[in-house]
Parts: sequence; structure tokens; C-alpha cells
Amino acid sequence: YDDLVALAATAESFRSLIDPDDPAFFPPGDMPARIRAYCADHGEPVPQTEAEVLAAIYAGLAFKYRYTLDQLVRVSGHAVDRVHIIGGGSQNRLLCQMTANAVGRPVYAGPVEATALGNAIVQFMALGELGSLSEARTLLSRSMITDVYEPADTCVWDEHYARFVALLD
Repeated sequence: YDDLVALAATAESFRSLIDPDDPAFFPPGDMPARIRAYCADHGEPVPQTEAEVLAAIYAGLAFKYRYTLDQLVRVSGHAVDRVHIIGGGSQNRLLCQMTANAVGRPVYAGPVEATALGNAIVQFMALGELGSLSEARTLLSRSMITDVYEPADTCVWDEHYARFVALLD
């Protein structure tokens, strides 16, 4: 994975965008070919290299996080001041930084073993060892190392966001 991330970082930013939730990407198969076909079908420049395919994936994911966050904020009426990425994705430094840039908010990455920790916390709460969700969150925040990614180049990301949203229509 580290090699793929490094390769993606070498590609031109925003050259090709995809909606990672498009049904074309659901079945298993040759994803690079599907990404190229998606770009051709949606008027996006067709990625020619592996780096360009990877960059399209990462930018698409980061923009989809923004789109989803915008929808949640709109529906709930609650402001969000940060995004948390947990589990394996929290180890992908490029995706975490791109997400911070796209959403214009800090991204807190980690813990990697979020599922196991969540299960343990629920068990502690069931046993009465933790009295509330707030107490559980405090315990986790004091015991977990979390990387923080601050947004950068948000104006550039904002410029390309409209192009991404147009893909969703």
C-alpha cells in the first residue's frame, strides 16, 4: 500500500475525477479499466498511467467525504469542526491529508484497531466500568495516538469540487 500511495502522490492533482460510489465500481473486476471507462463516459480526462488512476481514486474519495459531510451538516443542522478517519484508512497519510484539504477541516486519523477498541469499550460500558459514552471517549482520547492533518490548499480543492459534484448528477 505504501508503494501505491507514493505512486499516487506523483500524479497531477485533479486531472481525472470519479465518483467512488458509482455502481460501475461495485462488482469485482478490472478496476483500472472501469475507472478509465467511467472517465471516458463522464467527460473526464482518461487516466493513462497507474499513478493517474490512483490519484483519481484518492481525489474521488476525498471529495465524496466532503459531499457526504456537507449533506449530513445540511440535514442535521449541526456544525462539524473535524473529521475522524479510523481503522486501516487512518494509516493512509495521503488520503487523510487530501480529505482534510477537501473538507476544509482537520482530520484526526486513528486508531487503526477501531473495531476491536469499540467492542472493548461497549463491553466495559455493559459491565459498568464506564458510566457513559462521554467517559468512554475521554478514555480513548487519552490512550490513543492520533495523527492530525490540517487543511491546506483549500481554495484549490474548492475550485475542483463543483466539477466533482457535477459527476453525481
